[in-house]
Amino acid sequence: MKKLIFIGFLVLLCQMGVNSQSLTIETCQDKAKANYPLVKQYGLIEQTAQYNLTNSNLGYVPQLTLSAKGTYQSDVTSIPAVLGKKLGVTLPSLSKDQYQAVLEASQVIWDGGVISSQKKLNNAGTEIDKQKVEVDLYALKDRVNQLFFGILLINEQLKQNDILKNDLMTNYDRLKAYKQNGIANQSDIDAVSVEQLNANQREEDLKSNRKTFFIMLSALTNTTISDQTELTKPMADLTILNDTTNHRPELSLFDAQYKMYDSQKSLLTAGNLPKIGAFIQGGYGQPGLNMFSVGFSPFYIGGIRLSWNISSLYTQKNSLTKLEINKKTVDIQKETFLFNNKLVTRQQQTEIEKLQSTLNNDDEIIRLRQNIKKATTAKLENGTANESDLIRDINAENQARQLKSLHDIQLLMNVYQLKNNINN
Repeated sequence: MKKLIFIGFLVLLCQMGVNSQSLTIETCQDKAKANYPLVKQYGLIEQTAQYNLTNSNLGYVPQLTLSAKGTYQSDVTSIPAVLGKKLGVTLPSLSKDQYQAVLEASQVIWDGGVISSQKKLNNAGTEIDKQKVEVDLYALKDRVNQLFFGILLINEQLKQNDILKNDLMTNYDRLKAYKQNGIANQSDIDAVSVEQLNANQREEDLKSNRKTFFIMLSALTNTTISDQTELTKPMADLTILNDTTNHRPELSLFDAQYKMYDSQKSLLTAGNLPKIGAFIQGGYGQPGLNMFSVGFSPFYIGGIRLSWNISSLYTQKNSLTKLEINKKTVDIQKETFLFNNKLVTRQQQTEIEKLQSTLNNDDEIIRLRQNIKKATTAKLENGTANESDLIRDINAENQARQLKSLHDIQLLMNVYQLKNNINN
């Protein structure tokens, strides 16, 4: 029994821990990135890069070539019979059908830098693939931000709605007392009841929308998120306005593309240089190296080989020009990206500055709305105002509070949009 009680206590503690979990926006972003299926492509890219590197290194390993042929010739080399008679011997004649099987082993001594350039090109291609995935994953931040701040905004709206409900309940009780004293009538109480029903309906709508946001954010982060989860409201770090240096992953992608074209240029140059290698051949055929030896015989040949594909020089200039054009295309893409990004950054900075000013005015508006509501309440007690006037002022104060909550979350959203826009 004690063991069961202990286990039950542990389960209760775990459940309390789950229900009281706290999540920051950075944690949600990290979880969303780790949970996104595309992140698995990193592993595939690394495997492909390793295979490409292994294949390139095999270029330094001796290469084996096996070849065989059988031919029939219309004529063969022969020695005049007169010479044989003079020597007093019978000279052999070659067969017109000849056969040969050869195994050759070749070893690169100098390839002009082809293998080294190929490895650099493979690394550049791998980096491009990684950066493309990084760019796609980076877009997740904005989706997480929208959901996270959407939930925070609804939470603030629910808090303000609770304040409104409490205010309406206070006035409802006050009017019931007024009615007993003959100061108010049933229609005044009914007017407040209508506003209470509207507040209750608004609460249900807000909770329904928040539940949808919970489901979407839970799916993105692979984490159970509900109304029991505390989403930590971040601080509005306005120092970002002073440093808008761009660190977006797209810039790393552009750099990787530059390196790829440089690697292609190196590979093209290396491919047009002469190649030096050592080789050895071992074969078996008829005839062997001794053409006048009758029958099949083994043979071998070894040496140094120089090869140079001169025809590749014909297109080298055009190929290099194409690579320069591709690099200029990347320059234009980078310039366009930075131009558009700078426009968005400036727009977000302006919006943040405007919201700062708006929030300062919101506090004063709420203070004035509270004073107006208090004055209307006093007038209602003195009979110089009616319940409609009070409901109007209550709603006006609530609207002022709602606007402040909206502006507060909007400020945070714009700060994080700016951070996301420059990857700060």
